[in-house]
Amino acid sequence: MTDNLDAAQKIDMAMMPVQLPADTAAPVAARARFFNSGNAFNVKLPAVPASTFRQEAALALAATTTRLFACDQSAAIEAPFAATTPLMLARYAAIAPGETLCADFAASGVIWYVIRGSGTTKTGAELFDWAAGDVFLTAGGPDTSLAAGPDGAVLWLVSNEPQLAFEKLIPPDATTTTIEAVHYPAAEIAQQLQRVVDAGQNETTSGIALIFSSRRQEASRNIMPSLTLSLNTVPAGEHQRLHRHNSAAITLILKGEHAYSMVGGLRCDWSPFATLVTPATEPHSHHNDGNERAMFLIVQDGGLHYHARTMGFSFLEATGNGA
Repeated sequence: MTDNLDAAQKIDMAMMPVQLPADTAAPVAARARFFNSGNAFNVKLPAVPASTFRQEAALALAATTTRLFACDQSAAIEAPFAATTPLMLARYAAIAPGETLCADFAASGVIWYVIRGSGTTKTGAELFDWAAGDVFLTAGGPDTSLAAGPDGAVLWLVSNEPQLAFEKLIPPDATTTTIEAVHYPAAEIAQQLQRVVDAGQNETTSGIALIFSSRRQEASRNIMPSLTLSLNTVPAGEHQRLHRHNSAAITLILKGEHAYSMVGGLRCDWSPFATLVTPATEPHSHHNDGNERAMFLIVQDGGLHYHARTMGFSFLEATGNGA
């Protein structure tokens, strides 16, 4: 009876509050906190919404002043910093004719796509020109600025600012950064993509996509240590079959008049230069009901998952009609 009574009076581990140290005389010891295997892993975080950002694209394309438009879901995911997904932040940048945008982002790197216009980027000691359809990569920190040409410019950019903000880190300086500037001109992208389109596929091919990398990241095949970038395409009348992966994805729609994505059973219709968010692990597919090839850029926090061996890619649909 005593044993049964003792068992009945015991508190369930999951119901125990945080435990404080008994000896708090030393400040360093007083900071200790203790949980247990019943309550340490039941933290409930809000889900990342499968969102479509259209207004931000429209505002950037209509802007007459130099400014940034963030695809910010921090309120929805209860993050104390701007974020599109827990580890990535997408923005649109409008740069007025002849003006300069200071790209002083607390990120290790920034991926840029030129939607419209032309200009010049100065990053560290390097200077290069860009135009519509170009992609380029810059290191984070205070040493990057973009100057627009006489017609102004609109760009889409994704950084890993939330990744650094999570641990309150600062970007590495020019002597320690793992990222150097890389420019992918539109003509070169088109040529490289055509080689991919012309190549054969097999049942394990996840889609028709051009993967962007750099000299420093060639071994990992990523564009940054933590982020991946691909230009995906779906032929007219086909679809990329249903699949999932553990990385979150942020997608910029480039072309697809009668195209849409299915994300977790939700239909997300495409519109020019809209940003779509595919939450981590969410089943999704991309469909092209139009007469032209659909095109879309995808940034993922896949570099982190490749490094951790946790990408978890899998098809959820049998091989058939699809890219």
